[in-house]
Amino acid sequence: MQTATLFDLPAIQTGPQRAPAAAPAKKARRPRKVHASVPLKPSTTVPDELIAEADWVVVNSSGGKDSQAMLSYVVRRAKALGMLDKVVVVHADLGDIEWVGTKALAEEQARLAGVRRFEVVKAKGADLLGRVLIRFGKLKAKAEREAIEAGLDSAAVKVPPAWPSSSARWCTSDVKRGPIWTLFTKLAAELSHLGRPVRILNCMGQRAAESAPRAKLAEVEIDRSASNGKRHVTVWRPIHGWSDAEVWREIARSGLPYHEAYDWGMRRLSCSFCVLGCEADVVLAARLRPDKAAEYADMEVQVGADFKHGLSMAEIIRRAAELEKEFGPVQRPPAGTAMAGFVGKSTTAMYLGRRDLLRLRERLTLAS
Repeated sequence: MQTATLFDLPAIQTGPQRAPAAAPAKKARRPRKVHASVPLKPSTTVPDELIAEADWVVVNSSGGKDSQAMLSYVVRRAKALGMLDKVVVVHADLGDIEWVGTKALAEEQARLAGVRRFEVVKAKGADLLGRVLIRFGKLKAKAEREAIEAGLDSAAVKVPPAWPSSSARWCTSDVKRGPIWTLFTKLAAELSHLGRPVRILNCMGQRAAESAPRAKLAEVEIDRSASNGKRHVTVWRPIHGWSDAEVWREIARSGLPYHEAYDWGMRRLSCSFCVLGCEADVVLAARLRPDKAAEYADMEVQVGADFKHGLSMAEIIRRAAELEKEFGPVQRPPAGTAMAGFVGKSTTAMYLGRRDLLRLRERLTLAS
């Protein structure tokens, strides 16, 4: 049977003529009210002034290179101002879909940088794959209901893709933004004695070089959706204008350890199989995490849609298998491989020494 659409009408009608059922009127979405105290624009865009004016400086850390470069930069400025006690590092735990050791690494980066407070937040309920299945069920029920109301065959409806995408990044709001907002509530409550809205500076590691949409983001702006009468949230993107080379130079200077996935060849961290990742990344991830790739492929079958638009996980697994057959298993690269391509072997060697020294000092401190 050919897939029906909401615009299909029977070509011939027999029997008594009946007006088609009117589609139920959609409820108008009421605009969200923003507390009158929330400013329209930030009072300053000067980095040191942003830190000085804030009650809390929240650094979002995925454990990836951009996050740790931002962490290093923000901590350096906060230390110079004598305000390191304001800094809180938060990691949104994505569970098994992220690279092994990511949460522990994010905590180590914060600790070695000198930040005393590290918070982990995690969305309640199902993991990402479970959420895809739940979303599919809701989309399917909605499509069937609309088909029945339009007098169409509900069994032939086309269900929209349930996977997150560049145009529907519900994964970010569900498993990152929402849980982090609960931390904002907690931080605001801790300073409720101030008798005014608590000022939170929310530091994000988004860079213009990553994508056209991110290039359009402001370096500093008021997050009115996250703000209310108890907290005012200002978003600061400290490394928004940085290049990849500048990011790696900051990591080299800091000595903070970065995730080994970059040395393996990954360009992104966080989710092993990010829907926004390039083809080379997801194929490499399938070679490094074949069992998890198989779970994604199984979910594709259940929801009837490709993991990435135009590129299925089944195809990704096939390409990974071809590379394994031709070149054998992926060989572990030397530490510092990713960095050396941007800052050179000599600087990378000094970085590795600095990183090992930071870790040694911490072990000796803990042992004493």
